[in-house]
Amino acid sequence: MESLELIGQLFAGTDNYYVKNLKEENQNKEYDGCTFSIQNYTFRSRLAKKTPKKKGYFVVFWKKGSDNKNQAYSFDEMPDKLIITVIDKERKGQFIFPKTVLFKKGILRNENSNGKMATRVYPSWETDLNNNAMKTQQWQKEYFIDMSEGIDTQQVFTLYFT
Repeated sequence: MESLELIGQLFAGTDNYYVKNLKEENQNKEYDGCTFSIQNYTFRSRLAKKTPKKKGYFVVFWKKGSDNKNQAYSFDEMPDKLIITVIDKERKGQFIFPKTVLFKKGILRNENSNGKMATRVYPSWETDLNNNAMKTQQWQKEYFIDMSEGIDTQQVFTLYFT
């Protein structure tokens, strides 16, 4: 899993920061779907994919409901953070979204909304976006770490553990 390799690199050589309770999510295997914990935080992780005809990177996160239909996760089912890793040749980075933000953005299912089972993410290197994509990139950028030319360890720890 490419995304887990990157996460492992982020915390290599640190004391007490290691992936535990790793569980693959087979329904999203194509996107490196898994859950795990580091310290007292829980994470759901996905690897986003470049699509040929649209800007940004596409990613899915869904589960089978009791009726065996795909559905978005609810607030209670979501770990503390959703990590979306983007690896595109020499460019790489991660979005680390707190579940409270996913809830506010209508991504998580609740009594008033079905939520979303997939989305696009727009790293800082994506330019010439349409208006909707630019608006999405604006709110997403607060949760993005560009790791293409090095890793800002302080930013990593801030987004992962606050």
